[in-house]
Amino acid sequence: MESPARRPRLAVIVANGITGDSRVQKTAVAAARDGWDVTLIGRSDTKRVQRSKMGPIDVIRVPVRTDYRRGVNARKAHPLRAVATQFHLQDQAALKSYTAAYRAWVRQKSAESNWAGAPRRTSLKALLRARRSAHRLRVRAFKWEQRRRPKDPAPVGDWRRDWPQIVDLDLAFGPVLEEIEPDVIHANDVTMIATAALSAARMRAQGRKCAWLYDAHEYVKGVEWPNARQASALPALEAEFIGRADAVVTVSTQMAEFLRDDHRLAELPLVVGNSPVREVIGAGRSAASVREACGLSSETPLMVYSGWIGPERGVDAVIDGLPELPGFHLALVVGRTTPLLEELLARAESRGVRDRIHLVPYVPQHEVADYLSSADLGLTPFRRVPNCEVSLPTKVSEYLQAGLPLVTSDVKVIKAYVEEHGLGEVWTWDDPKTFAAAAALAMDNREKLAAAITEDVRTDLSWEAQSGKLLQLYRELSKKTPPGPRPEVSWTVQETPDAVRTVENVGSDGQPTWRRLAETRIRLGLGPANYAGQGAAYAQAITRVNPDVSVEVVMNKQPQSFDYPADVYVDATRLGELGVQLQQVERIVGRYTHLLVDAFMPVFGLLNGPSVAGDLDALKQAGIKVALLAHGSEIRHPARHMERHAFSLFHDAPKGIAPKLQAKAERNKRIATEAGLPLFVTTPDLLEDLPTATWAPLVVDVAAWATDRPVMERERPLVLHAPSKRWTKGTDRIMPVLTELHDAGLIEFKLAEGIPWARMRELVQSCDLVLDQFTTGSYGTFAVEAMAAGKPVVAYISDGVKAATDGALPIVNATPDTLQEVIRSLVADREGTARIGERSVEFARTYHDGSWTAQVLSDFLK
Repeated sequence: MESPARRPRLAVIVANGITGDSRVQKTAVAAARDGWDVTLIGRSDTKRVQRSKMGPIDVIRVPVRTDYRRGVNARKAHPLRAVATQFHLQDQAALKSYTAAYRAWVRQKSAESNWAGAPRRTSLKALLRARRSAHRLRVRAFKWEQRRRPKDPAPVGDWRRDWPQIVDLDLAFGPVLEEIEPDVIHANDVTMIATAALSAARMRAQGRKCAWLYDAHEYVKGVEWPNARQASALPALEAEFIGRADAVVTVSTQMAEFLRDDHRLAELPLVVGNSPVREVIGAGRSAASVREACGLSSETPLMVYSGWIGPERGVDAVIDGLPELPGFHLALVVGRTTPLLEELLARAESRGVRDRIHLVPYVPQHEVADYLSSADLGLTPFRRVPNCEVSLPTKVSEYLQAGLPLVTSDVKVIKAYVEEHGLGEVWTWDDPKTFAAAAALAMDNREKLAAAITEDVRTDLSWEAQSGKLLQLYRELSKKTPPGPRPEVSWTVQETPDAVRTVENVGSDGQPTWRRLAETRIRLGLGPANYAGQGAAYAQAITRVNPDVSVEVVMNKQPQSFDYPADVYVDATRLGELGVQLQQVERIVGRYTHLLVDAFMPVFGLLNGPSVAGDLDALKQAGIKVALLAHGSEIRHPARHMERHAFSLFHDAPKGIAPKLQAKAERNKRIATEAGLPLFVTTPDLLEDLPTATWAPLVVDVAAWATDRPVMERERPLVLHAPSKRWTKGTDRIMPVLTELHDAGLIEFKLAEGIPWARMRELVQSCDLVLDQFTTGSYGTFAVEAMAAGKPVVAYISDGVKAATDGALPIVNATPDTLQEVIRSLVADREGTARIGERSVEFARTYHDGSWTAQVLSDFLK
């Protein structure tokens, strides 16, 4: 199998809110531990996209509109009659709009009738009477037609019309799924089968490889659906798409056989039982216990039912049998109160057993077995309906991992498993008296039944054993193998809001290599821009030479920006939320002694405005020593830059950018002047805009870019230019020159755009010359990295930058007008050009390995 450069991507999709769905959560965690790049997509309970993290797993909840369903529901059963009765009134919303417009018209015209003269007043009153009659007639006709609409219309045989919610789900999930470009899609439940099939097919049509599997949690044909349309639509939906899946997975052997036979599948679906994670059971056991939640002593017989309460789950039979079990208590582990639960509690009240029934809350899925273990018996009182007959549900595994013998109704699969292994007692599902007898017998024989829960049983019913089959399937479907497992991703990883993420919940990739915030004399906050990872690079440099300093690096992250190393990532799109703002206040005040604010960004979100200026008083009151750090565009003044430099980037900037940047630069210049704080800049050209600042050079990992590959030994030297944005580097100004020299055979020119950063290092190390920028008069991170690799760099350098570096800067100066002459001279003097590369390494080590920067910042860090 192929071992790709990047981790293979898995998208796990489910139509619910994810929380409480242990199977999908454990699936995502198992794949992440195996080395997959995992995104878990569920449904948002709001009107906006919600993002969070489970360790390295991206969690996205998408809002689902009802546009398609509304359109289907608005279709008329009798279209010709409806033309008269519902004319332009599709639904109640349209009726309300029509009525509001009518009332507004009435108010206007009735007022005019008072202001108008006698003839006009008479005509207006007649018009008001006519419109009133027309309005009443339309409202009555609309209501008459609505009353004749069936509340539960018969199925039409097209699942898109019978259950249009599926189309709305697909319209919401599909674009998000396709943007991720997964190698494998894991579709959970029938509600996601269409989305997986359509998205995979669309990506394949575009030449992108994508496999998908359908995970059938339920036997769709055997579920007692609430209405006839759903009962018709969902089996038809499954039948249409299941044969297109690259694989089918389900939860029991019996269900696998049904699916194979019903849909004539070529292979038996893979059986992956939904079991607890064995590794975490009893390890650092949670203080929570179901017995304590009930407030019961250890001597009190306690039965527990855990999970969803539906009509088919048979809890009513347990309540009916409870009067026959004096002294027995029942714990119901429930997530919320429902009308059915209220009915069951009323039923218990009428039978005089309400005081022995306890409602206890859910706990995280990895804590369930420990939570239940303090009970005596686990209950599965399912009715004998087809869907309940053919599966071994999650709660069976959870009960057994908790060491609880089972009391189960005689549903086929659970009954056979319990009797085969001697794990409990069985009763007749529609006879509460047999339930009471079975529960009493199980309690009397509890020790013997518990002893039958052997190591083999626990191992087989563990998620480690079950998920292993799933992970192998992913490899087979994608033809890809993850680069290596990630055991540091905990089975117990918790979901955290993506508005504020910390390094503890993003996995090991990009772990900080600086001294993280601790009880040192100086506790430095650094951020929140972290442009090009410079905040992280500064942190490494500072803590390497100063043992008195610990650092916390913060990055305000846009959705499209790269995750440079940091301790804390803050969702930049949510800085206006009060909760996020207060989190920043709590994180900073009382924890930092010093704060180096880069790019003039606010550090408390938008609590005090769009710049750091509004936060300075609060920081001063908190006794935090503050300095400001500028990187470039936030302080570089476009108009003055164009005056100083004939080839300024702002001459080529897209329309509207220069005025915005100029307003920002002028605002930040005022902040810098009025604040009276220490000022630093990362590139020396910015001293022209902030003359009172100190140059704290960019920091790169010089050793990581070093190479012993020679330069200028090829017959045609390889010349590299890698613009992030063409207009900022002057690319279009120099391309004619480079194309001419390439076509003439003097050089081999390579333009690198959209290249992954890992690949960029290889390109730099393998070339002979690097062309940086010809628009700013300075040099940036890419030029420093090229110099660290021993490559001669050509760029436009201003006199001010030359002076700031004491003339030591080895970058070869050129403008778009002189570039051809400069390149020809470098190619002609190959030995001299190679010596420029040698001086470049020395310059990078002297100014940009972090030592110089740490020394510059030392006065501030006192």
